[in-house]
Amino acid sequence: MTNRRDFLTQAGAMLAARHPLTGSVRPAMAPARPTPSRPQLDWQRDELAMFLHFGVNTFTDREWGDGSEDPVIFAPRALDARQWARSARAAGFRTMILTAKHHDGFCLWPTRTTDHSVARSTWRDGKGDVVRELVDACRAEGLKAGVYLSPWDRNAPAYGDSPRYNEMYRAQLTELLTQYGPIQEVWFDGANGEGPNGKRQVYDWPRVWQLVRQLQSNAVMFSDAGPDVRWIGNENGSAGETNWSTVDPAVVPYPGASGDAATRMLQQGDPAGSVWRPGETDVSIRPGWFYHPADDVNVKSVDRLVALYFSSVGRNSKLLLNVPPTREGLLHATDVARLAGMRTTLDGLFTRDVAAGHRMTWKVSGRTATGELDLGHATSIGIVDLAEDIMHGQVVARYAVEGSDGGSWRTLSRGTTIGYRKLDRFAPVTARHIRLRIDDAADKPRRVRLRLHSDD
Repeated sequence: MTNRRDFLTQAGAMLAARHPLTGSVRPAMAPARPTPSRPQLDWQRDELAMFLHFGVNTFTDREWGDGSEDPVIFAPRALDARQWARSARAAGFRTMILTAKHHDGFCLWPTRTTDHSVARSTWRDGKGDVVRELVDACRAEGLKAGVYLSPWDRNAPAYGDSPRYNEMYRAQLTELLTQYGPIQEVWFDGANGEGPNGKRQVYDWPRVWQLVRQLQSNAVMFSDAGPDVRWIGNENGSAGETNWSTVDPAVVPYPGASGDAATRMLQQGDPAGSVWRPGETDVSIRPGWFYHPADDVNVKSVDRLVALYFSSVGRNSKLLLNVPPTREGLLHATDVARLAGMRTTLDGLFTRDVAAGHRMTWKVSGRTATGELDLGHATSIGIVDLAEDIMHGQVVARYAVEGSDGGSWRTLSRGTTIGYRKLDRFAPVTARHIRLRIDDAADKPRRVRLRLHSDD
């Protein structure tokens, strides 16, 4: 169930009009634009979250288990969630999200709802609880904790008996949201295959979302359909070049909705959207989501991880990077080294803002605006870092950044949406004067924050 703000903004929203010649965004009789809730704002400001796919698949060398796995195979000899958390924190991640249950139905906590859990394994003599170790490690390292509870369950006999399984699923969710303290993100997807009885399940998403609101009011919920944050529409780490944080909820009404319109909405959002539902970009540091020894030589390079930051966080999204624990229960040394390298590179790129201390003059005319600043002397620039104040919504629909060393203006970068953050990277140029043009907007544009970096 969407929250009260979603219903109010949806009820009052009207479709945007586009100029028949220019295609510019012109909402007709639009109410106040949607804005983020405090949990949504905090969620986006964190920028980086780590996904941890871990379970029986880790030990069977598979991506999708079929639910017939013997719990005894779950036997991490050296599980150390503090090592996960230390690695995440050192790399600048703020949240860790664990696959508390994947499609195989194996639960990483001692649930009362099924015997297919860690309680039937030999790990910790059957008394272990991976969820507990994760949240304790997060708290010890100053991180936030999140959980993914797969709706598809290939082990549960009740799956496909929709009312019965929906109650089981809600009972599992209740355990996760009442036994471990504050949870920052609850992660859902639309996975919906056959169960062991050959039947398909009809999920009761409104009641699921209502339960999360009731038990963890400050948690954000992720799925194709939100209701708080949305999937970005792919698993390759790329948000749309155009990416509005507002959406039309009718286009993606439930997790797993498909079609061209749904794909466009997930990737791009909608400037006339009636609810605030920013995108989360998920991708794995390895070819698969679970750990496979053969992939130790296929971990993404530091340069590739930095590029993923630019194509996710740098396109008004949040990056959810999967780093799967090994069979020993540790993050692999190669993965940890690549994360550290990514952090070192990003810190080097963004340490010095050459625009700092230089005041921008700002002029607004209708739905266009211009900002200019003088850097005082010719300076090398290779990254433009833009941000709207999303506490007041998102409006920029087309912009250009230009530079001059005293002669004519030349374009450094151009784009469509900005939102929380837009990063443009280009071959370094030298300029003293910088001009930001807002050429089109969904409403009167507010001052845009501009930072400049040398990229050397």
